[in-house]
Amino acid sequence: MLKQRVVIVSQHQESVRDLKLLFEFMGENVRVCLNDDWLKLFNENTPLLLCVTQDVLSHVLALYGDLKGQNKIKHECRLVIVAEPELVKRHYADKDLAESDVCGYLTRPYTYEQLDRILQGVRSGDHPPALAEVQDELNQLLVGKSRAVRRIRQLIRQVAQSEVNVLILGCSGTGKEVVSQAIHRASERCQHAFVPVNCGAIPADLLESELFGHEKGAFTGAISSRQGRFELAQKGTLFLDEIGDMPANMQVKLLRVLQERTFERVGSNKALSCDVRVIAATHRNLEELIEEGQFREDLFYRLNVFPIEMPSLAERSEDIPLLIKELASRIQQEGRGVIRFTAEALERLKRYSWPGNVRELANLVERLTVSYANRWVDVKHLPHKFLSSEDIEELNELEELNELCDEVISTDIETAAVTSLPAEGIDLKAYLTAIETSLIQAALDQSNGVVAHAAKRLSIRRTTLVEKIRKLNLTESEELSKV
Repeated sequence: MLKQRVVIVSQHQESVRDLKLLFEFMGENVRVCLNDDWLKLFNENTPLLLCVTQDVLSHVLALYGDLKGQNKIKHECRLVIVAEPELVKRHYADKDLAESDVCGYLTRPYTYEQLDRILQGVRSGDHPPALAEVQDELNQLLVGKSRAVRRIRQLIRQVAQSEVNVLILGCSGTGKEVVSQAIHRASERCQHAFVPVNCGAIPADLLESELFGHEKGAFTGAISSRQGRFELAQKGTLFLDEIGDMPANMQVKLLRVLQERTFERVGSNKALSCDVRVIAATHRNLEELIEEGQFREDLFYRLNVFPIEMPSLAERSEDIPLLIKELASRIQQEGRGVIRFTAEALERLKRYSWPGNVRELANLVERLTVSYANRWVDVKHLPHKFLSSEDIEELNELEELNELCDEVISTDIETAAVTSLPAEGIDLKAYLTAIETSLIQAALDQSNGVVAHAAKRLSIRRTTLVEKIRKLNLTESEELSKV
């Protein structure tokens, strides 16, 4: 006898063919309704799983709300939304639809695991975390729209609902802990603790006590019993960062915990059960460490069930503007000022290699916020390592030209102050502009309007002079392009 009746409501039968086949492969009796025939099914006694696609979502939800208001919805009925999470979220605000009505969300590509989780939830009465909420969490934790980031989000969604161990690989500063948090928050363990441990930051002789806890008197200084990280993470997730730095003796003990799901506190022989999901991370090449005899091969295979390799920031440079926007927004929310970057400055940042990855970018935004709060950051405000040699040369020339103008004005004002400085004073900025304009115009006149020759007379680069000519409106842009 078939286990569960599934009805798919859609305007296009071909578009839900894959979904229908997958449900049927799982032993379900599936019916596709291309119109409002699904309404007649509420008069039957068969439990109903109603899958609604995006093209009919608004119409079906309106009718569903009417039936619910008339108490014609059987309590066995559950909705599955086959649509983008953002669209579903808008409908929650518009329709009389409670979260309890929805047992799951589906987006392409459909997988056996997705459907099995939904069916198990219907049979048990449990409601797995809504995909819309999970997607929002991922977007907040893992910022970016590049192909590499989309791939990481997909891997997180795939592994979150399973219990397998995860190994996150990547350079320092790429966001390995962020990914581990995202996996935890998208999993069924999200209501329990997420406990991080940096294996490289804890002295080797203290790591065992840190992980497994100790009893009173177990060693000098153990004045009371103490829970370890495994106990604190019970029913939750334990994140072991820099697992490649774990001492050899601790690798053996960790392997035993992963195999037997039990451990003992230091100074105790009482076995404690362990219901913890382990996520490990490292910036080191564990396979090379295995060849060098520094890391156990059996532990590597225990941890490397589901590997996730983090891309460097240089590999997803198109995400830099979004990352900067998010970092600046967080700083602004903390009341530490507003900062904006010009398009030219963002282009320079996208060309940089970023050896420190996202962490280096965050430090830069913090630094520039302190120096240029509530201002625009241009190329000239960036540290020199982000600039090309041409940028630096041009900035130096601008500084030299400004210093020259300052000297001319200073000398002229000192001379004029004795005889002709007006009682009401002068506009120094306007006076500076006038002197600069006069010098550039004189150089152009002496060079018969040839910008390259005028630039040589002023000892600056041609591009710098062109920019100043345009800024001061000395020559039309069309004329400059002919020079």
